[in-house]
Order: sequence, then C-alpha cells, then structure tokens
Amino acid sequence: MAIVEAKNLQRNFGPFCAVDGIGFAIEEGECFGFLGPNGAGKSTTVHMVQGLLPRSGGSLRVLGMDIGRQADRIKSALGVVSQENNLDRDLTVRQNLLTYARYFEMPHKEAQRRADELLVFLQLDAKQGEKLSSLSGGMQRRLAIARALINGPRLLLLDEPTTGLDPQARHLIWRRLNLLKKQKITTILTTHYMEEAERLCDRVAIMNGGKILMEGRPAQLIADVIGQEVIELHVEEEQRQQALDHVRELGVNFEIHGDTIYIYGDGPGLVPSLLGIGHKSVLHRKATLEDLFLKLAGRTLVE
Repeated sequence: MAIVEAKNLQRNFGPFCAVDGIGFAIEEGECFGFLGPNGAGKSTTVHMVQGLLPRSGGSLRVLGMDIGRQADRIKSALGVVSQENNLDRDLTVRQNLLTYARYFEMPHKEAQRRADELLVFLQLDAKQGEKLSSLSGGMQRRLAIARALINGPRLLLLDEPTTGLDPQARHLIWRRLNLLKKQKITTILTTHYMEEAERLCDRVAIMNGGKILMEGRPAQLIADVIGQEVIELHVEEEQRQQALDHVRELGVNFEIHGDTIYIYGDGPGLVPSLLGIGHKSVLHRKATLEDLFLKLAGRTLVE
C-alpha cells in the first residue's frame, strides 16, 4: 500500500489552477521530492497532503485514508516542518518539544524520553535550556525537525527545510535526514536545492505550472534526459555563430543561454574537439539534477 496516493489531484484558487490534475504514489520508507520554481504547485500539493487545503478535484489518500473524511486521524500521524519558523520564542528548546507533545496527548514520561532522544539526535542537548533568541538559524531548523518527530510520525513533511542556512548547517541536517531514511520514516521534501534533492530523495517529481513534468529516480532521469556529462562552452559575441556551427556539426544535444552553450552527452572526444578549434573557456563536468531541472523548467527567471 502506498503511504500517499494521488489521482488527478487538482487545486484551484478562483480561476487560477495551482495544481492541475497530477498523480503520484509514495511508498513506505522512501524520500519523495517535489521540485519546481516558485508557483509550480509543490507547496500547494504538500498542503493538501497535510490537510491544510481541500482538494478541488481528484482523489488523495494518505496512510490509507481519505484526507477529506479522515483528516484528524491523518494529522495525528504526521510530522511537519513548514517554511516559516513557527517555534514558540517564549519557550526554551526543551519546552518547545514537551509543549508540542501535549497536542498528541502523549504521557509525560514518554514525552520526556522522546525529547531526550531527539535533542541528542539533532545535536541540541547542550542548548535545551536556552530560548530561541540565543540559537542560530541552523539550530532553530534542527529544533523544528525535532519537534516534527516528537510524536513518532509515519510520514514527515519537509517544506524547504534548509532555506537560508549556511553550508555547514545544511550538511548537518542532510546527515540527520539520511539517518531518518534508515529508520524507514517516509518523507516528502520540497526544496529549491537540487543537490539536496539528489542527496536525499529516492524519487523526485519535477513540477511547473501545476503539472508534473517528469517523475522518477534522480540518477535515471539525469541519464535519460541529459546524459552523464555536461560541457559548458563560454563564447564571446563575435565567436557565437562559429561555435554554434561547430557544435551542430558534432551532432550533439545542446542548448544556448546568454553567452554559454550547454552541451549534453557522453562523448569523451568532445572537449579535445572544442579546444582544437580555439575555444579556450570550456568546463567539462558531471551532469546533475540541476541541469535536468533547468532544461525542463527553463533558465529564464519567471516572477
């Protein structure tokens, strides 16, 4: 049984269709990522899974239950880390966990035990008596994750969990989320960080305009659409046409944006060929999920 299953799921805000008839199934124990630019519909989708927004059409089952009829039962088995920092600033780190445990009618001793475990797990035990004003942004995000885990959820929803954090804090959170995967906790992740999705997600759905453009395992999607390698060829305006003519002669998959030609494929002889005709600014690297995302969603900023 899928932990989350959506069929022809739709959400409208007046005449605007934010989620346009999508379907997906998330299996127990996997980390499933929703990727997309702002306004793609990923957060709206997660809010429907969470029961915060009613669906406008289609079906949505969470933990084997209909979200429209059994929302309260579903919410009791969820852990949620929202984009916004909604921790209680008047409480200490430990009090934030214990107060939240009361919403689930957890016995006091059990709440104390769970808080002890989570404070160690998220490396916050040394800060448990302090209030939020003394915590860094990374510590506050770790506390939000700890709070989301206090009820032992079957499904964890992470909406942009590392936005705005420095690299050290982000990597620490990644390590902890990978440990949760080993505990078979099912996770839904929305993120703008392609490296984050590539590191954490078993499968991803790339969204744009309320639709799922592509879904599958990151490595396989990259190989199918981009290939194993990317060559970035930086050209001046006066060299542009000559470079394009040469790339076309090579018969490779490519696109151009600004002063850069992006060449996709698996050809080890491409770099010597490009250097041989005088192109000095050539970057040869492994293809990534970001390459796939930009190819599908476009490189132009849409606001």
